Amino acid sequence: MKETAPAVLTEEIRERSGVTLKNSSAWPKGNAPVIALVLSNDKALLSRNLPTAVQPGGPEFKPEGFRVVTEKSGNATMVWIIGADARGLLFGTGWLLRHLKMSSSYMGKPLVELPGPVNTATSPAYPIRGHQLGYRSTANTYDAWSVAQYDQYIRELAIFGSNAVEGIPFHEDDKPSPHFKIPAREMRIKMSEICRKYDMDYWVWTPATFDLKDREKRRAEMELHEQFYKECPRLDHIFFPGGDPGDNHPSEVLPFIQELHAKLVKYHPNAKMWISLQGFDTEQIDYFYKYLETEKPAWLQGVVSGPGSPPMAETRYRLPQQYQHRQYPDITHSVRCEFPVEHFDQAFALTLGRESVNPRPFAFAKIHEKYAPFTDGFVSYSDGSHDDVNKVLWSMRGWDPQADVHGIMKEYAAFFFGPTVEAAAASAIEGLEQNWKGPLAENGGVEMTYINWRILEKTEQSLAKNWRWQMLLLRAYYDQYTRLRLIREQALEKQANTILAAADRNTIAKSMEAALAIVNNANQEPIERDIYKHIVELTDALYTSIGLQTSTEKHKPRNPERGVVMDFVNYPLNNRWWLADEFEKIKKMNNPDEQLARLKTIASWENPGPGSYYDDISSVAKGPRVKTISEDATDVAWWDNGMSRKRLSTQLFQREPALDYENLDPRARYILRVAGEGDALLRVDGHRLSPILYNKEPETFKEWIVPLSLTQDGKISVTFDGPEESHLNWRKQSKISDVWLLKRP
Repeated sequence: MKETAPAVLTEEIRERSGVTLKNSSAWPKGNAPVIALVLSNDKALLSRNLPTAVQPGGPEFKPEGFRVVTEKSGNATMVWIIGADARGLLFGTGWLLRHLKMSSSYMGKPLVELPGPVNTATSPAYPIRGHQLGYRSTANTYDAWSVAQYDQYIRELAIFGSNAVEGIPFHEDDKPSPHFKIPAREMRIKMSEICRKYDMDYWVWTPATFDLKDREKRRAEMELHEQFYKECPRLDHIFFPGGDPGDNHPSEVLPFIQELHAKLVKYHPNAKMWISLQGFDTEQIDYFYKYLETEKPAWLQGVVSGPGSPPMAETRYRLPQQYQHRQYPDITHSVRCEFPVEHFDQAFALTLGRESVNPRPFAFAKIHEKYAPFTDGFVSYSDGSHDDVNKVLWSMRGWDPQADVHGIMKEYAAFFFGPTVEAAAASAIEGLEQNWKGPLAENGGVEMTYINWRILEKTEQSLAKNWRWQMLLLRAYYDQYTRLRLIREQALEKQANTILAAADRNTIAKSMEAALAIVNNANQEPIERDIYKHIVELTDALYTSIGLQTSTEKHKPRNPERGVVMDFVNYPLNNRWWLADEFEKIKKMNNPDEQLARLKTIASWENPGPGSYYDDISSVAKGPRVKTISEDATDVAWWDNGMSRKRLSTQLFQREPALDYENLDPRARYILRVAGEGDALLRVDGHRLSPILYNKEPETFKEWIVPLSLTQDGKISVTFDGPEESHLNWRKQSKISDVWLLKRP
């Protein structure tokens, strides 16, 4: 393994500068600079003592630790990389590569420069720092990678401090991706070989998606595992998710993985077994901890906490100290996930969706800081390269939880894009995260971020084929395009509503026709075609460079939710689809008064008049009185494969929203109106009210009269009790999407 670090150093410097370092078994004569790699316990290298900065007990003597120190000998400069072990040498090499200024043409010459002098020593805070790289059809890029691409990517993860990779074997064999370069069975062995090459722990995620009581299927699964164990040159950890996927009781799961462990250690004596409690109910969780208490299984290394697991702190407190605790953070998704983007504008949720390019360095730094102290580290959940920035952030904060986030972004930009652009690119990456904060139409920073990336694109044309650069440019262009569309399409709908509000019994048909023509201008006269064209070019380039599958028509992705942003790049950001469907319903009404009443309801939906209030419950732009957010982001619906024709507000919802109202008229009578689906158990200032209207179908209304006694002080708080629906899938549970407080004479 000691040969790996010098090879990485030589190859990465040559790639970035054109300079080829020479390996030598003797100290060179003269003033030539030297990079020396040595283990801290070696005391000397080729009869030359290690620098005096090396002190017993320092970070370079701790597992995976290293010291990088410069030393002068006459006019010659020496850079020492002193590792505690082979991994320490590799991580020290990574530190040097991240801090070298390298260019193939700096003022017309190659550049390899380390601003000095340097004396830095460090060892990791957390022993487990890894990422899942599943070669499977559900991934939006990994399934298109070659062995060489995996090798380079795993190397780059190591350069930024990762020490583990998690694969997903077995269950993709029956449903291969059309993008596979080699069969899944071959790739999982190749990944094992790559991990051995870089001394990375090789984890595998292996659920049981069948009934473990089925002895024939159980035996077949056991044989499948054993064959895999036998074929792998390196295998360190088996992670068995308890109930996500799977539906087996721990009384079946635990004996099964105990038997797996017995087979595992035949081929990999030091390999470990892990389990997650994802999807387990209270009885199953209690059973698991009782099992640990009574059986004290030595074959179990620890517990993994991921989406659907019990709280992280609770797990650490309940778990006996001899067992480790690993986080399985979802760093790959933006909505309907473990760590949704808070206050995500609906326009982004509907277009960029769940799995787009998603650099969130500052948000994930806070998330890591919150949960890491209860763990021994993490292996992240990732389904594609779109979360590349997040991987680096987690890796480096796993090494040093106090590492400066902006500094991490500068190291990322310097290593992948070059020293001349590191500060500007780091800030531009951070700008993409800021694009996702708050109401999109009000966020003028989106345009500034777009302008910054356009300038960088023009000045750094040598990066045009760099896939990381392409991804970040795509986000900048896509965000700007979406914001401009949103502003225009919402303005068109306001014009249409003005026409509908002015309709009378004699102009119903003409008003609907005119209103629909206005909102459909978004289709007839599309805007910013140059930006759209470049978005298409960037997504095509990304498919060529890394197999990123952004279009169902072009790229054959697993399904549209898997980062297929080009399917939704022009998804309506006003209600033109819904209006077209509503107008067809109105045409079928026989009573003109009913037709007109429905038109007035539509026209005033978001503008109920003076003294009245409207809130779109989970819209950061249209819910100013809403005090709650949904913790799991199921408040952004995914219906009809993302092509729902429902009203936009209906596609946002919460279970138990809370709203505060102020400056109410103490002499007025108010009615609360709610739209949603299912039940709504409403309270005002803690008092449960009885409805005067109670429809449960989508986009129908429930209404309550607010007692005058509650509005005398000019303010009220509205809350909802959650109905008991634990037996229902979240998609079928009650939803609240719109709330009005209507002032009556």
